Amino acid sequence: MWSKTLGKYRQLDETSNDQGLGMLFEVKDGIGSNVTSICYSIGDVVEQFTGLTDVYGEEIYEGDIIKSSYKYAQPKVSQIIIENGNSYILGEDLATGNEMLVSDHISEIKVIGNIHTNPELLEDKR
Repeated sequence: MWSKTLGKYRQLDETSNDQGLGMLFEVKDGIGSNVTSICYSIGDVVEQFTGLTDVYGEEIYEGDIIKSSYKYAQPKVSQIIIENGNSYILGEDLATGNEMLVSDHISEIKVIGNIHTNPELLEDKR
């Protein structure tokens, strides 16, 4: 979980000493189990795991910045978003004109950063 207040990622589990004060809410039938409890502080950004890894085995999360070797990807450096339960590469497949599902291009992308600690990676690409 990204903490805007701390300016870093926080681990949220029972053994972490860096949880801070926050709020607890439960999601029924979502985020991987029947009931999932999530603790967060004001200013935190919950980023969902896509369930996928890049070409180097790095887990891909919503908000990650990736570089694509797919020749029809536009732009080549882009951000991962999640909409309606699907993970997408923000941009366009120039061959089809459609959005790009991460799972369709998994062998062609690598995580190079995230929008919180490396926003400059997207500055020239927007």
